[in-house]
Amino acid sequence: MKVFMTGGSGFVGMNITRQLIARGDEVTVLTRKVSKDRRPPNGVSFLEGDPTREGPWQEQAAEHNVFINLAGASIFRRWTGKAKQEIRDSRLLTTRNLVAALEGRKGLDTVLLSTSAVGYYGFHGDEFLDETSPSGEDFLALLAGDWEGEALRAEPFGVRVLLCRFGIVLGRTGGALSQMVPLFRKGLGSALGNGSQWFSWIHEQDLVNIFLFLMDQKGLSGSVNFTAPEPVTNREFTKALGKALGKPTFLPAVPGFVLRMIKGEFGSVLLQGQRVIPKKLLDAGFRFQFPTIEHALADLMD
Repeated sequence: MKVFMTGGSGFVGMNITRQLIARGDEVTVLTRKVSKDRRPPNGVSFLEGDPTREGPWQEQAAEHNVFINLAGASIFRRWTGKAKQEIRDSRLLTTRNLVAALEGRKGLDTVLLSTSAVGYYGFHGDEFLDETSPSGEDFLALLAGDWEGEALRAEPFGVRVLLCRFGIVLGRTGGALSQMVPLFRKGLGSALGNGSQWFSWIHEQDLVNIFLFLMDQKGLSGSVNFTAPEPVTNREFTKALGKALGKPTFLPAVPGFVLRMIKGEFGSVLLQGQRVIPKKLLDAGFRFQFPTIEHALADLMD
């Protein structure tokens, strides 16, 4: 397969790329600046272009048959008005421009795997959520809905669209753990708020495996939850991470008002969560390599 990828320089994109070239696929990574000193591995090429702007890159993109859309500015910061606009634009404009490039593939076998997030569902307490659950009304839910709407514009071109609703990705070199582990190693790990909020997560290897599975399962389309089958509460996750690192987690929980004071609106998001189940994957026969948080953290902290 010839794979075109936005956001490929992040740890998720790099992990996917390694697996794709290992199985013989060709990968083109869109990047804003191609360094002359950066030599890609065999099977990978870099294409210069800004995904939030139209450009010549779109014509070259249309030469591929698989599209993986990972681009998006980080949400892990204080949400000022400017930050919110950057978060929205980085996702919506990139997806809109990528879909425009797919118009030239009418009648050709094409699949678009476009990132979204479990934030789509909003906050539902202890309720189990699957791909049929309704969307929420907070900033992240509305953002995810608009983001998915841009990706679905590719369907009239005959493109098979998969909306990849990520949980929290746990990996060795990036994502949430890169921010948590240094504190936990110092014995400063603790729950957030009352610790009862749900934490829907996914091991980085399972995430890559899901992408490969969906690329090959031509009968699947629409929304797919990229989460492990056993979500945990924030308090359960805190204890599991402390145990995996051999560090205590007896400190008092971080009060909710402190998080809100430091992180603003994003702090409120950390105090709530979603209990998401990957029903569509389980029904399709996908087998998770790391279904439990204990198994996942034991591997990642090894």
